[in-house]
Amino acid sequence: MAYKVSVAGVTRLGSAGGGAFRPRGKVLPEHARRHNRSLVIHELLRHGPLARVDLARATQLTAATIGDLVGNLLEEGLVEERGRRPTGTGKPATLLGIVPDARHMVCVDLSDQSRFVGGVVNLLGEVVSRRSSARRDRTGRAAVRLVAELIAKLVADTDCPVLGVGVGSPGVVFADGTVEESSNLHWHHVALAADLTTEVHIPVHVVNDANAAALGELQFGRSSSPNVLLVKIGLGVGAGLILDGHLIEGDDSAAGEIGHVVVDTTGDLCACGNRGCLETVVAAPALRARIEGRDRQASARILAQAGERLGMALAPVMSMLNLREVLLSGPPDLLGEAFRQATTAAIKQRTFPLVGSQLEVRLGSTGRDDVLLGTAAVVLKHELVVRR
Repeated sequence: MAYKVSVAGVTRLGSAGGGAFRPRGKVLPEHARRHNRSLVIHELLRHGPLARVDLARATQLTAATIGDLVGNLLEEGLVEERGRRPTGTGKPATLLGIVPDARHMVCVDLSDQSRFVGGVVNLLGEVVSRRSSARRDRTGRAAVRLVAELIAKLVADTDCPVLGVGVGSPGVVFADGTVEESSNLHWHHVALAADLTTEVHIPVHVVNDANAAALGELQFGRSSSPNVLLVKIGLGVGAGLILDGHLIEGDDSAAGEIGHVVVDTTGDLCACGNRGCLETVVAAPALRARIEGRDRQASARILAQAGERLGMALAPVMSMLNLREVLLSGPPDLLGEAFRQATTAAIKQRTFPLVGSQLEVRLGSTGRDDVLLGTAAVVLKHELVVRR
């Protein structure tokens, strides 16, 4: 099959998902044009349609630079004119907007316990088509093959140029897209990005699923805060942490691996080999097994107990970082009021009043698509030179 691949702007900008999208550090002269282009694209994605004068004001670039960059984006078909905006005096300003379907991204979420979920996403973060593949307990190379097959089907679903592929995987994911450790999928040092790129002949970027969900909230969600702590509850449990707009990955790319914090030394055996990890208490399969056959009241008690354990694990994090909210991502029927109230209460009971007084634990605003949108944000960063 001949895949539709766009090669415009294929430039690597650091680690997959690392640094979120806000430009930082010194910009060298040879990088200036790429940097300026990213500023313009970002403004149009987040705040468009905008006139050239708006772009110059927002980016602090000269009118001549804006004119040159916009001209190139118009030629590439990434930007289009959207009519005129009346001004008080002089010539009406021409509005510019991103062409949503100028490029598509193929995005895959591997966090569900029973299926791999994929979607075709446009430049504005809209999921234009969906597919899923039943996992049937496949692990190791069989799981990699299933992901490749799902990607191929999604590519075939779109007639637009495919900018790249984004994959959100449970476990520790290195900057080069290697899944160093994903216990539930039995992946150990699997070069997932490289293997899939070879298989589908399109640039593939792999990021931890919780990090992806946090990036999806930052790029496409409703939160106005540059700080995001998102706990992803699915096949496992992980957290994505963004501070001042920058994703925190840690020295070994394992930041946020809270699922393997031991909360009960006498608890169940975890897939990682330890006993009583948070994942054995809070992960979706564990919760569903515990509430199966229970009435509503008993189920609420079990979910509240799990929420309390999560709050206990998060309390030191909240005290250290002084964040005002925790976002939860996962099955809404499990993460309902009983779970969230118990999580909130446990954090407040174990933190300084000033830290916990304004705390809110809520579901993320991007819902079931958070990982898909987060991997789309990563593809945008690497393949369209979008930096926040």
